[in-house]
Amino acid sequence: MKNAHKFYIGGEWVDPERLRELHVIDPSTEQSIGTIAIGSMADAERAIEAARAAFPIFSQSTKAERRALLERVLMILKRRQHEIGDIISREMGAPLAMARADQAGLGAAHFEETIRAFDEFDFEYLQGSTRIVHEPVGVVSMITPWNWPINQIACKVAPALATGCTMVLKPSEIAPFNALVFAEVMHEAGVPKGVFNLVQGDGPTAGAALAGHSDVDMVSFTGSTRAGIAVAQAAAPTVKRAHQELGGKSPNILLRSADLGSAVAAGLRRCFANSGQSCNAPTRMLVPAERMDEASAIAARAAASLTVGPPHDPGTDLGPVASAAQFAKIQALIEKGIAEGAELVAGGPGRPSNLNAGYYVRPTVFACVKNSMTIAREEIFGPVLSIIGYDTEDDAVAIANDTPYGLAAYIQGDPQEARTLARRLRTGIVRLNQSAWDSAAPFGGYKQSGNGREYGKFGLQEFTEIKGIVGHAD
Repeated sequence: MKNAHKFYIGGEWVDPERLRELHVIDPSTEQSIGTIAIGSMADAERAIEAARAAFPIFSQSTKAERRALLERVLMILKRRQHEIGDIISREMGAPLAMARADQAGLGAAHFEETIRAFDEFDFEYLQGSTRIVHEPVGVVSMITPWNWPINQIACKVAPALATGCTMVLKPSEIAPFNALVFAEVMHEAGVPKGVFNLVQGDGPTAGAALAGHSDVDMVSFTGSTRAGIAVAQAAAPTVKRAHQELGGKSPNILLRSADLGSAVAAGLRRCFANSGQSCNAPTRMLVPAERMDEASAIAARAAASLTVGPPHDPGTDLGPVASAAQFAKIQALIEKGIAEGAELVAGGPGRPSNLNAGYYVRPTVFACVKNSMTIAREEIFGPVLSIIGYDTEDDAVAIANDTPYGLAAYIQGDPQEARTLARRLRTGIVRLNQSAWDSAAPFGGYKQSGNGREYGKFGLQEFTEIKGIVGHAD
């Protein structure tokens, strides 16, 4: 792929200090689809220097200038949406139609929502005689994951541009090619030199440099809680802002007032979307204990109806998971669920019988799961659902909150019951009755799911510092 062995720094495609290559693997075939250059600490520092040099001018740009820039990026993203989707499908395995519409489509959606929020955002206002000013936080390091790559790039870059920040992006080395296209989009849109920079690399080298560097004012990270802890530790000595969206083990509470058949089937599909590789996937389904057998039978049928196969096949519901390491982790956790006594009602270890290569996982459902079991505690990040029984609503709330995570929760049933219960759940977002995705709703978690919020006006707030100019109106 064009520029795969270069980095985008200071408005130009530049060679790395020393070329080190990494193969990018197509998870549907386990074969290499190309190589990228892996950046060093020196490469990261060069990108940070470019961002730092660009900040004084870009931070003083007008709101009209930045809005026009956002509009240009959006226009080009939409034009190249299918191309980006095709690349994402190849490098991380999402079914092609889903990769084009959802994976790539969400990138444009975030720019659209940022523009709407930007138009309404008060960057400064008078409070008594004090002028309150929202100013750009500064140079931002962005470290993004492979599971929803353009989504996470866009929901960081759009508000950073809107607020006047400069930035260095390090995308996941598992799904890096889409970020190269994104850099081309930024270049074509006329982003000023040094405002946006891209360095490929791994976490321990380029990622650590971006998190710890003293000239970086903020690090925005999306990934596992384990990696998030390492990022926060690297950021701590310079007391920079560490914005983190981390793991999840989201509950899906099916109230007794819910239609069990539709709620179970819909909950399973949402859990298994993107092959279960979403941090907010509803992986713990809580059902009335007396209906466990019925719920597990519905879930088993729903799982069996899903087609696992190559991403380019129009009939595919679930593609492969993204990497060999991810496949091995999921297989180990499925085996752990069986060993700990959960009842396997669908799927299980190994690939589907019709597939002899690729990181394909059988859609797996466990019933009669105890919340203390490993499969109910650890983030699996694959198409594996745990069904847990509860006795009362209080019991359901206790089980839902009994997790180190707090990213998302789901409730199905009577709307008033659901609204009341939502306030008792310790999560950053609660989705009621299969509600649609909302690009303006705050996204982020409690507890070990991270801190800070993304999307819409909440994303704009995260990329600003607040200054009070006292006596401004005197």
